[in-house]
Amino acid sequence: MSEQRIDGDTGTPDAGDSAEELLGRALLDREASAVVAMHVGGLTLARELTIIFHGRRDLSTIQTYIALGEHGTGEALSPNELLRVPVYLDLAQADSRRAAQDLYREQAGVLRETLRAADTVLSVWWEPLTEYAAAQVRVERLIGATVELPAQLLMPVALRAPERELMVAAVCSARSLTAGAPPLGIACVQQEVAHVYPLTDDPERCLEDFLGRAEATRTAWPTASPHRRPPSSASWSCRATDARQLRLYSRSASPNP
Repeated sequence: MSEQRIDGDTGTPDAGDSAEELLGRALLDREASAVVAMHVGGLTLARELTIIFHGRRDLSTIQTYIALGEHGTGEALSPNELLRVPVYLDLAQADSRRAAQDLYREQAGVLRETLRAADTVLSVWWEPLTEYAAAQVRVERLIGATVELPAQLLMPVALRAPERELMVAAVCSARSLTAGAPPLGIACVQQEVAHVYPLTDDPERCLEDFLGRAEATRTAWPTASPHRRPPSSASWSCRATDARQLRLYSRSASPNP
């Protein structure tokens, strides 16, 4: 895993700045905006992802985004290339540079392992989904699309069986990384039906339950549009509409010890 620094609005950061100092300064300086990016490779479905921590004083927090692929020095990322996830880096409790470094390593490592776990579990769903859908299953990129899901997307990829209009994606609940890994789940969506299952549940049992729910819902909503969900559900956009264009400038040390 590699880590890089991105600069938002204030020019190239000083060569001596650590990731923690860069983000901390962005939260103190009214004009500053700074980003630390971390590459995660070797994933089964997503292949490669880039985690982006974006610190801005006007937001008073450090936002987290996920981008597909590995992004290197000099690249600019637009909002349409970023998926915002509700998982937050928090260095506020650090009372020294060493403490900030330790917090950063710990929290960035938690998110990295969370993504790896979600990618692994989603890949396990491929075979049973193909069997239950009795149709071709493909990996679909979700960044830049508006997809109706019952929870917030964790990764910008999903499994989809187009012939059955069936999608399976990893989702999460909002949490600061100081509290550990966020609650994770697997969301199944088919037309007007959606349900989230715990990440550790058996895929075959989940699919059997979900298809039963889908049939029951269609019976209860015989006139529902194929693209309309019952009013109790929510939808989340896969666009990072509040992000600014970000540009990658230089590499810094890995968060791993």
